[in-house]
Amino acid sequence: MIGFFTPRYIRNGKEMLHAARKMYHYKRDLLSPSDVSHVEAELARLSGALRSRNRAEIESASQELDRFFGERIPVPKHPEIQENCEVFLVAIVIALGIRTFFIQPFTIPTGSMQPTLNGIIATSTETPPPNVLARVVDMILYGRSYFNVVSATDDTVRSVRDVTRFVFLTRAEVICDKQRFSIPAPATAVMRTFGIAAGVPLKAGQVVARGFVNTGDHVFVNKVAYNFRHPHRGEVFVFNTAGIDKLNIPGTPSQFYIKRLTGLPGDELRVDPPHLFVNGRLASGAAFERVMAGTPLAPKDDYKGYGNGPEFLTSPESTYRVPEKHYFAMGDNSYNSSDSRYWGTVPEQNLVGCGMFVYWPFTKHWGLIR
Repeated sequence: MIGFFTPRYIRNGKEMLHAARKMYHYKRDLLSPSDVSHVEAELARLSGALRSRNRAEIESASQELDRFFGERIPVPKHPEIQENCEVFLVAIVIALGIRTFFIQPFTIPTGSMQPTLNGIIATSTETPPPNVLARVVDMILYGRSYFNVVSATDDTVRSVRDVTRFVFLTRAEVICDKQRFSIPAPATAVMRTFGIAAGVPLKAGQVVARGFVNTGDHVFVNKVAYNFRHPHRGEVFVFNTAGIDKLNIPGTPSQFYIKRLTGLPGDELRVDPPHLFVNGRLASGAAFERVMAGTPLAPKDDYKGYGNGPEFLTSPESTYRVPEKHYFAMGDNSYNSSDSRYWGTVPEQNLVGCGMFVYWPFTKHWGLIR
């Protein structure tokens, strides 16, 4: 209310002083030493005139600052484009900083963490894909892609391979003698779900693959936590595979894995399916209890109960003590998980962070990871 009664020339002078100071600090590196001295003198003159409420000096100093900046730093033809570009670049820098030091997104590619986290899941259906609107809604909510692949002629499958497009989009390419198909799912999922493999004959009009694929859960990983605390037994954690021989192919970069941390340095572990024993006692905690109470996510004849080709914890009686500065990782889908039972422990320096939040798709897994 008090500002309402302030004379217009005072208000205009204050606005000019604020704008001129901002422009001066923003563009100072573009000015010569003499221009810098001139601007500082005019800013001081305008500030003093405002204190003394000298109208003539206020208007004179304001006009001089307006003239100076108009000549030395002209307004670009399309300032809104420059401003938007600057905002965009700042946003990218901030996002990269957050990703590098604080929170990083990851995608779950496999089913080794089911039912806690879903990997990429392909599903066969009898009915054709729904209408376009339903497909768009399903993509937004569930990350679901539909497909309906039909053979145009009699043919034979020669190979099924993964093809990466636009750096991060992986699709299965089915190559036949006379035709080829592209299916939005990993090759392993396509072969397992639809029975497509080299040598399989196709008839004209035959449905090669009909159904949909759900993207794996997209999670945020807290990269800061382990800088302030030790990893906790039972939490979901992410690590890289550098130095873990059985997880690396010479000449290729290391990968990121996500598992449940089941053993801390010094822990003695034993597995009597479906139970995990830590230091002679049944593993405790809601996560372990949920996993041990679950049922195998594969036909009984397809699992052995000790992971994929185990070298550690190979029988209900065998034990394993986790070395110092190492951690034991297991998938929640433990009957069908390639984990520390096969390729060994995770060195401390490989830890990336703990799983924090499923941010997409919007299924029952959305929310905090437990």
